[in-house]
Amino acid sequence: MRRLEFQISMTVSAGIKNQDCHVANGVKPGKNGMVRNHHIHHQYQQQEKKVYHASNGELYRRPFVESFEETPMLVAVLTYLGYGILTIFGYLRDFMREWNIENCHNAREREEQKHFVPLYQDFENFYTRNIYMRIRDSWNKPLCSAPGAKFDFVEQNSKDYNWTFEYTGRVVKGVINLGSYNYLGFGENNGSCADAAGEATMKYGVGVASTRHEMGNLDRHEELEKQVASFLGVESAMVFGMGFATNSMNIPALAGKGCLILSDELNHASLVLGARLSGSTIRVFKHNNMQSLEKLLRDAIVHGQPRTHRPWKKILIVVEGIFSMEGSIVRLPEIIALKKKYKAYVYLDEAHSIGALGPSGRGVVEYFGLDPKDVDIMMGTFTKSFGAAGGYIGGRKDFIEFLRSHSHSTIYATSMSPPVMEQVSASMKCIMGEDGTSIGRSRIQRLAENTVYFRRRMLEMGFIIYGNNDSPVVPMMLYMPAKIGAFGREMMKRNIGVVVVGFPATPIIESRARFCISAAHSKEVLDGALVVISEVGDLLQLKYSRHKLLPSLDRPFDETTYEENEE
Repeated sequence: MRRLEFQISMTVSAGIKNQDCHVANGVKPGKNGMVRNHHIHHQYQQQEKKVYHASNGELYRRPFVESFEETPMLVAVLTYLGYGILTIFGYLRDFMREWNIENCHNAREREEQKHFVPLYQDFENFYTRNIYMRIRDSWNKPLCSAPGAKFDFVEQNSKDYNWTFEYTGRVVKGVINLGSYNYLGFGENNGSCADAAGEATMKYGVGVASTRHEMGNLDRHEELEKQVASFLGVESAMVFGMGFATNSMNIPALAGKGCLILSDELNHASLVLGARLSGSTIRVFKHNNMQSLEKLLRDAIVHGQPRTHRPWKKILIVVEGIFSMEGSIVRLPEIIALKKKYKAYVYLDEAHSIGALGPSGRGVVEYFGLDPKDVDIMMGTFTKSFGAAGGYIGGRKDFIEFLRSHSHSTIYATSMSPPVMEQVSASMKCIMGEDGTSIGRSRIQRLAENTVYFRRRMLEMGFIIYGNNDSPVVPMMLYMPAKIGAFGREMMKRNIGVVVVGFPATPIIESRARFCISAAHSKEVLDGALVVISEVGDLLQLKYSRHKLLPSLDRPFDETTYEENEE
């Protein structure tokens, strides 16, 4: 698939009729429904650069640029071949374990339980013991510092091919951090936020030892909820102690039997779990593909529920602001238009986008210049841009009051810890400028600049990266299984910590390294990291792109040109 770079800077009708759209809907290739076209970028490059106002008949007020380049055919063949070889050797090793020729460390069924329903899925267990275990040293490193622009970790070795680890006693210091979700740099152990958390600990203690409905509702909980509602621009909000549970425990309170949930195919596991626990009918649409979503909406209205054909009690569209494995941004203006057209509801998970997008860090809604009231349920977490823990849900006051009495995460879970609350509150005040400084605004600006700069340099060096130009999540494609562990190890040898990702978190042939850009990164730090990434990329032959960017430092990123690399 050729590289796709599309700019939606034209007027699109609120009805989203196919004949009115100048750009095809759909972002991801192949199974995910991506458009195979890379000329759209050039087609609109010469158009007048102006701001389009998102009024009643118009959806986008800024260029929307995302890129997903097709896997080169040779790379795809070699990737499948690599997995085939690993599978053959895996079965050979299983044979040797069965006959006690090789020690078996993995969990398996006991002999007297061989006729029971298996506890372990065959292929996933096979993949874990024969492939994942060989590269497990690329993950789970024990950090011993704050996750700032740099971190320290305790070195560990394995003498049995990563089944167990032993600490060497050596601490590796000053590792450049390109893996943490510390988008605005608030994950630090000094400064005003850390001081506020310390004061809250001295006053309230570390935990409250109760639920919000019993003895765990502090004055700071209610103050934080008002602050969150003000930040989001909604009537009311409530906070929770765990981000994952904010989704998985609240969606069942919002939908149930007789309801329909339309879920993006790349939604986070917490959203998927929440949808399944709700008992609702779940239908999946192709990633960011508005044609696929509209078809499901139209079919749901026309046919109703299975067998009875009664109308659905409610239709809930569930999407994320920034998709954490793809680096893509939801096409929210079009989703809101579809929601209004078909009388559905929108559940927006802003775990990665809140704080990281928008001129004042208010997420994807502000990024597109939309009205927060058009999003029915606004969810987000404090674990990333705010450097804390927990999550929130915001919306209409009557909806939040309903959730207070029906959410399992409120009724049964322990209240948010006081120092964590204070960290969230202090960082949010900083972002809003209520601390009397411009630190928050400058961090948001620095994150945006770092993101565009890092993405441009990666493209110039010839790597295939996915996602939106403004997304601080930057996936770089590795593809081959052997290169997952090799890239992580080689980067760590050069004192750079990265996250490498493979199956089942991604499709089996789409392994990648995921960089997370932070406002805490200086240009010097990013330049040093980019030099190392290029060096390791040459060593492992990771520069797969056939549409290499021509280096240019004196013009905007969205006005670059391309050269075809026939090799």
